[in-house]
Amino acid sequence: MISLRHARVRYGPLEALHDVTLCAPAPGLTVLLGRNGSGRTTVLRALAGTVPLTRGAVVWDGADVTGMPAYQRARRGLCLVPQRRAVFGSLTVRENLELAGADHTRFPQLAPLLARRAGTLSGGEQRMVALCRALSGHARVVLVDEPTQGMSPPVAARTYALLASLGACVVLAEQRLPPALRGRGALVYELRRGAVVFGGEADEWARRSGSGAAPSGG
Repeated sequence: MISLRHARVRYGPLEALHDVTLCAPAPGLTVLLGRNGSGRTTVLRALAGTVPLTRGAVVWDGADVTGMPAYQRARRGLCLVPQRRAVFGSLTVRENLELAGADHTRFPQLAPLLARRAGTLSGGEQRMVALCRALSGHARVVLVDEPTQGMSPPVAARTYALLASLGACVVLAEQRLPPALRGRGALVYELRRGAVVFGGEADEWARRSGSGAAPSGG
């Protein structure tokens, strides 16, 4: 598993995370819920090591990795798929996949696009390319910020099914709890203004929030 313990993160004078503690099991699916500015993206970046903690710790499989650089975490099997700039736009789809040792078989829609430059694809198509490396089977921890942004509903449903079936620690950042993830035993943390306001199973969160309505807070 991977966890944050009493984590604080600052961007200049602003504190983005306030004493955040959460744990994502492995294998398992964890969903970070919250509106823009809630801190969910910062949680992913803190786990990946792309932003430093000002206080607290990142613990992975019982070891404190707070001081471990992001590239070393990646070598150990941590894969971060950010919301933006998740592909090399000047390279073709095929080249993007080859760099990650991945293929397009999980997203057959990419087959006719392999020769195109990734930067010319739609937002949903770029998400498929970026997710291929996370779904390649080599990652132990998969962190994805809004995985289905720009995708059609059928492709989004397939994406959630693929992520839920991974034998890895999977952490997703979402504004709302996707219906496709209900009933899959997902763990949910709701963040509001950089703090955790709920932690528990997805079904419990849906009951408390009124059948999965959008989370409140800023």
